[in-house]
Amino acid sequence: MKKILVTMVFAVLPAFAFAAGGGVPLDHMKPDLEDKASLQNGAATFTNYCMGCHSMKYARYERVATDLGIPLEAYEENLIFSDAKIGELMNIAMQPSQAKNWFGNPPPDLTLEGRLRGADWLYSYMRAFYADPSRPYGVNNSVFKDVGMPHVLAGLQGVCAHKPETGAEKVVDPLSGRIVSEGGCESYATEGTMTKAEYDETIYDLVNFMVYMAEPSRMESENLGKWVLIFLVILFIPAYFLNKEYWKDVH
Repeated sequence: MKKILVTMVFAVLPAFAFAAGGGVPLDHMKPDLEDKASLQNGAATFTNYCMGCHSMKYARYERVATDLGIPLEAYEENLIFSDAKIGELMNIAMQPSQAKNWFGNPPPDLTLEGRLRGADWLYSYMRAFYADPSRPYGVNNSVFKDVGMPHVLAGLQGVCAHKPETGAEKVVDPLSGRIVSEGGCESYATEGTMTKAEYDETIYDLVNFMVYMAEPSRMESENLGKWVLIFLVILFIPAYFLNKEYWKDVH
């Protein structure tokens, strides 16, 4: 029995380390699944920059368009770049054999990545690329060391010249209100088209979308949960008085 317990402990330890980012401090990101504008921007970013390599094959275009409040015709015209129909699954044209030759391993499907990794990990990871000439794509990542993925958003963010710090507390000058330090990228080897704040907002929207994709029914469940709680509160009133009336004659 003791051996079984020890085996179980060692079996789950990697999962805890994985969820925590392998010991790397992470930046906090709180998803907002009620923010349709953020989700729509995230869907556009994912489609334009991520979906060339990463599928979301457990989701359908139509469900995403409906949940995010995007007209089906607009989604099909602007966010489907293949001959796929609006009712199809979100697959990609790249074959696993091709991907393995190009990247060493096929890029993973990202449908459930928001639940697997967590919002904090994804948010930190997408802002943690930095220049590393020793790596095949010229970049490394401070959250996922020696990752085999190129920095596909380098055109927006630029490429950090040095390893960015994640999980750093923002320090603000109390007199001027100026941010003294906040971690992240401090200097750039190459410049991007966005400011640091704009890029952070873009990544927030992207991760927000990925969290939604990992659990599309979450918004509906949370809304339904509110009504269930209201129903239980209302039901409690007659139940309380009925119980009181029943027991008053019981001695």
